[in-house]
Amino acid sequence: MKALRAFRTISLIAFLLLSGGQFAFSQDIDEEQIAKIDAVFAELDHWDHPGASLAVAKDGKVVYKRGYGCAQLEYNIPVTPSTVFHIASVSKQFTAFAIDVLAEQGKLSLDDDVRKYIPELHDFGEVITLRHLLNHTSGLRDQWELLVMAGWRMDDVITREHILKMLSHQRELNFKPGEQYLYCNSGYTLLAEIVTRVSGKSFPEWTMENIFRPLGMSNTHFHHDHQMIVPNRAYSYSQDEDGVFKKSVLSYANVGATSLFTTAEDLARWAINFDGGDLHGAVIKRMQTKGILNDGKEIPYAHGVMLSELAGVKVVSHGGADAGFRSMLMIFPEHRLSVVVLSNFADARTFQLAYNTALVFLPRREEPKEEETAATEESDDTEGEIDTSVYDDYLGKFRIEGSILVEFVRDGDQLFVIAAGQPQMEVFPRSKDTFFMKAADVEIAFQRNDEGKVHQAIVTQNGTESLAQKIDELVLSPEQLSEYAGEYYSDELGTSYTLVVRDGQLVATHRKHDDIPLTTEVSDVFAGEAWYFNSVKFVRNEQRLLTGFRLTGNRVLNLWFEKR
Repeated sequence: MKALRAFRTISLIAFLLLSGGQFAFSQDIDEEQIAKIDAVFAELDHWDHPGASLAVAKDGKVVYKRGYGCAQLEYNIPVTPSTVFHIASVSKQFTAFAIDVLAEQGKLSLDDDVRKYIPELHDFGEVITLRHLLNHTSGLRDQWELLVMAGWRMDDVITREHILKMLSHQRELNFKPGEQYLYCNSGYTLLAEIVTRVSGKSFPEWTMENIFRPLGMSNTHFHHDHQMIVPNRAYSYSQDEDGVFKKSVLSYANVGATSLFTTAEDLARWAINFDGGDLHGAVIKRMQTKGILNDGKEIPYAHGVMLSELAGVKVVSHGGADAGFRSMLMIFPEHRLSVVVLSNFADARTFQLAYNTALVFLPRREEPKEEETAATEESDDTEGEIDTSVYDDYLGKFRIEGSILVEFVRDGDQLFVIAAGQPQMEVFPRSKDTFFMKAADVEIAFQRNDEGKVHQAIVTQNGTESLAQKIDELVLSPEQLSEYAGEYYSDELGTSYTLVVRDGQLVATHRKHDDIPLTTEVSDVFAGEAWYFNSVKFVRNEQRLLTGFRLTGNRVLNLWFEKR
């Protein structure tokens, strides 16, 4: 025991010595502001805990940067502003930038058909443009869900070739191009591939020559080789139910939608250029053009960035999440303020960390005008006081927009929401029937029927509203469930699921996945307990015999499986 204590003491001393240069600030920030920022990150600021790297830029220069916590728990290596992180979907804005630069150079048009550059994609009978890919309005199915549905694990080695091959086998779209906005990683993988085919250079090479070197981002690259050694990199971690940290393995070997490796220092250089720099200023402006649906409705997503308001202040932002990595970049153009937060902890609330850091610099607002009140309330993190016994009214499963299944549960005086395959997240009361998240820009307004019972909710995320219908389980006998048992095959995925009845419940089985229990929502419609297996809708022929089912995940809609 004494030896263990001595080892821990030595480890702590080594950590403190190594982390001696982990923060820096300019004269444009005072001690009170520094203290407020460090308080925001206090939960992560421990030598034996995964941490975060922060950089704040104001008026064209970095005013504060610091590391918190540990980059590699195995070796007690601290996080610093120069620690290299995988930043997941924050990568997308660099892919969009590349496409917009090539468009500015006349080498392609955003209204080109994607099949002009990637002819191996199926002809769906609808033109999918590069603009559709940029705005997530293409109707293409998401690559990650397709791969997992086909039997892949997210910690498998997933290459560019694997993704392109999977996408080339698709024969149906989620929806007609331009009809809806549905986040789709596939589109950005295709955009990166188009950069390669148009420029004649690999995507990592093109971005290095045209973005990272010109901006002095010396510790940044698109990571297309999972075996590549990256000095000073952070590893990602999650925490199990007992509070034990576990390594979250990530072996991606694909680029465009994800896989940018960078530091908080380097990403701040990008943010400064985005906020009025000299590198392709016209392209930066074009990137901030919101997408427009076929019906003329404007969406908050532009070219690799989200445009929204927080407490009435305009913000250009994007977050990312892969394995245990979490990232957030927020740019407040009206105040020439940018905040970069990169973390290697799956439970890190990077949205809230970045926003609370920004609040240290943003001027306090006067009493809002009447027309601004709604916008202010949407981003207000003030909790209301309500009788928590009412939480029982909200418990149960809800289906958002007919696809995403979430469940509200309570633990004492706390209310949580759980999406399939995701950790539970706490929601906080603003008033009776109205809740918000601190970890994301999400509002939940429960609605009651004429009998006073909660039957649905309006979920608002980044200003976009979605309807969530409460579902009540329909109980079927084992004999009734047996009709659905059998093998179901998807030609698009090249894989089968076998449905069996076990202990009075229908269960979906696959050779490479854990079994997925299914519960009945309504006749011929079942809900799955996996994030990629949200909804199973069985299809019958004219003789009322089952012919197959349509599988819906979060970003894959109505994928056909035929009964064999």
